[in-house]
Amino acid sequence: MITGKYPSLRLRRNRKNSWSRRLVSENNLSPNDFILPIFLIEGKNKTQPIKSMPGVYRYSINKLGIILDRAIKNQIPMVALFPYTSPKLKDDLGNEALNEDNLVCKAIKYIKKRYKNKIGIMCDVALDPYTNHGHDGILKSNNIMNDETIEILIQQSLLQAQMGCDVLAPSDMMDGRIGKIRKALDKENFKNTQILSYAVKYASNFYGPFRDAVGSKVVLKGDKKTYQMDFRNYDEAIREVALDIKEGADMVMVKPGLPYLDIIRSIKNKFKIPVFAYQVSGEYSMLSNAVEKKIINKDAIFENLMSFKRAGANAIVSYYADRLNEILP
Repeated sequence: MITGKYPSLRLRRNRKNSWSRRLVSENNLSPNDFILPIFLIEGKNKTQPIKSMPGVYRYSINKLGIILDRAIKNQIPMVALFPYTSPKLKDDLGNEALNEDNLVCKAIKYIKKRYKNKIGIMCDVALDPYTNHGHDGILKSNNIMNDETIEILIQQSLLQAQMGCDVLAPSDMMDGRIGKIRKALDKENFKNTQILSYAVKYASNFYGPFRDAVGSKVVLKGDKKTYQMDFRNYDEAIREVALDIKEGADMVMVKPGLPYLDIIRSIKNKFKIPVFAYQVSGEYSMLSNAVEKKIINKDAIFENLMSFKRAGANAIVSYYADRLNEILP
């Protein structure tokens, strides 16, 4: 749309001063737009650095206060929990996912006891942190079994809800799991437990550091291309979201974030549902290393995060969420 003509119209006039740029800005970021991922580890008094993710740590349960106090002070609405499971606890079915004394369950109970509802808790629903083959589901004859996996995911979801998890986030990409999880939650009177579906999760090359963080990289057999999405596809993403909304998803996730801004915008336009973006570990590590080596300015972090908001994301899962006071202007 043509709104005027030079020289009577000079678009640079609105850019002349900082106050003017702020006054007419179309998008802004605040702590309300972020979810902070937290990695858990067994033991006591541990804050263990993750080599492939500068500035990110694994925390033992009794050290969670360090990161949670900071998150609450900075008004982050929610944290997402991810466990580093000991190899001795992993098996081919991921049974540790159903242990009410596993890391995630202990963390939920710790957070709810200490902080009540001052901050929301999001829990990953998938088996990859717990399987000895690194896949998100049951592996038989080199195939990921869809329906059999869903039965375990239902149990995992109910357990996390019983422990006090606020938002269940199935990230496994099994067909039909949202509907079955929603039905099971409602039957057990967890009607208000929200489901954030990883509806659009691509078989991406950007997940490597995360798999280091949860310990699944070294055990992963093959790849995940038979259940995670083909990154060449757009229409398929729309179909995935439509299915999950129909099955009862309250919110949907696009993962990774930056290479898929077109997907975020399209989903927001078509469905008007809350859309979250995951600035995944590979994106984070590339950006952090480039800033650390002074290849780019640290303000590139804010620019990067703003791109998700501009694309239509309601919230961003980011490892920078605990340092927003250093990033947001």
